[in-house]
This record gives sequence, structure tokens and C-alpha cells, in this order.
Amino acid sequence: MSGLKQIVGAAIVDSLHRPTRLLAARRTQPAHLAGLWEFPGGKVEPGEECTQALTREVREELGVESVLGAELPGPLEQGWDLGNGAAMRVWLCEISSGTPQPLEDHDALSWVGLDPVELHALEWIPADRPIVDALLAAIIDPFAGR
Repeated sequence: MSGLKQIVGAAIVDSLHRPTRLLAARRTQPAHLAGLWEFPGGKVEPGEECTQALTREVREELGVESVLGAELPGPLEQGWDLGNGAAMRVWLCEISSGTPQPLEDHDALSWVGLDPVELHALEWIPADRPIVDALLAAIIDPFAGR
């Protein structure tokens, strides 16, 4: 594994079996990313597996319990390059209990239709844009990432 800091992200969909909507979160910080949309998630702590970190991050940031689905594979061993020495692995995820709230690092959440027009209407963090495109490809063609 390379020396990139490992980040995890959740592509939270309304259903792992027949997804039609994605939950996007609007950042409040840092200043240069405030107001932009992203996949909820965060850093993997020492001793944590990526999937454990993602479940914890979703709970802390949104106040919900979740079930992880398939990973959305990125071009790197550690997922998707975020720049600044970090990479993010992303999993499809479904809320198993609770109602999502913007508890940490976000001021708004939005369920967005899984189609290019709706998803591209949001101003995504630049590093997340290729992940959005990969998600669309995987949803439209479930075998695209395999």
C-alpha cells in the first residue's frame, strides 16, 4: 500500500437492490470547499478497517446506521485520488435505521436522482466528480466496474 492517507466515502442510495436516489452532503469547511457537495465519510483511524471506519463516519456525520454494499472501485489500490496525499475508497451504502441529519461538517443533505442531469446540477467537490461519473456508470451498467 502506498503512503496515501486513507479516506472512506459512502455513496448512500435509497436501495442497494434498486437504487434511484443518492444522498449528497454539502460541506461547511474548509473555506475553499464550503458550499460544495460530497460523499459523506472521513478518515480511517489507526487500527480500523475501512468498512468499520465508514460505518462509524456515517453514524457520526449523519446520525444513522447503515448497511454497506459493493465497493465502487477506483483507479488506485487505495481507491480515488483526492490530492493532498489522500485517497478515498467508496462503498454503496443504504440507511438501515434513523433519519439522516447534517450533524458534522455539513449544513445540508439532499436526495438526488441517479441520473446525469440531476447529479451534475450539484456543484461537487472536484475530487468527487469522477466518482459521481463512475457511480452513474455502475448504476446504468452494473457490470461496468468489474
